Amino acid sequence: MRGRAGDRSVLRRVWRWLLRGCLALVALWLLAIVLFAFVPVPFTAVMAERQIDHWLRGDFRYVAHSRWVPMRAIAPPMALAVMAAEDQKFSRHWGFDITAIRDALNHNARSRHIRGASTLSQQTAKNLLLWEGRSWLRKGLETGLTLGIEGVWTKRRILTVYLNIAEFGEGIFGVEAAAQRYFSKPASRLTAEEAALLAAVLPNPLSLRADAPSGYVRQRQRWILRQMRQMGGDAYLAQAGLR
Repeated sequence: MRGRAGDRSVLRRVWRWLLRGCLALVALWLLAIVLFAFVPVPFTAVMAERQIDHWLRGDFRYVAHSRWVPMRAIAPPMALAVMAAEDQKFSRHWGFDITAIRDALNHNARSRHIRGASTLSQQTAKNLLLWEGRSWLRKGLETGLTLGIEGVWTKRRILTVYLNIAEFGEGIFGVEAAAQRYFSKPASRLTAEEAALLAAVLPNPLSLRADAPSGYVRQRQRWILRQMRQMGGDAYLAQAGLR
């Protein structure tokens, strides 16, 4: 009897510690959401994951490069390009594109090639606070964090953070680092063609390259440019209150 009672006592203690750990993590996430509504993001979960992974493999030369810039220091075509490429309903939805989710589910049921439907808000939540990979647990956490971000941040803030933390290549995070690395210029001077090229690699920035674009990347770049024009060009950002 004492053995069973002792086992139950240990399980209760473990459960309490797990519960406290979960509550502490939730509190940390909530604090981060409130803090980064105003403060530049110095590092993200994805940056940390990439850095630690390289260290564990013995690669100490890898450095996750990122340089925060405000929206006014980012060329309007860059903001428009990521919306055209990743989330054309960004200014109108509440964090989730239900139509895109339904279409992706129908497509994935018929095809072995998985199509995503994550909005810029969801990608921001994932890149900032979660780990890489596909799982129902991560997706559930991403959903809750996306609602938190949409509830606290403005759309302009979400877009600003996304542009500063998105991965554009090996160790290259944010449009300022990408503009300097690939075009030797600040993000404020990016042209529409350069912005579309950067946005073209976003689905898989570790395989698709902006400095040596494949035929697929060039095709995607042209498609993004067409979408940017159809959305209304730079004037669209002002109309949507994103500049």
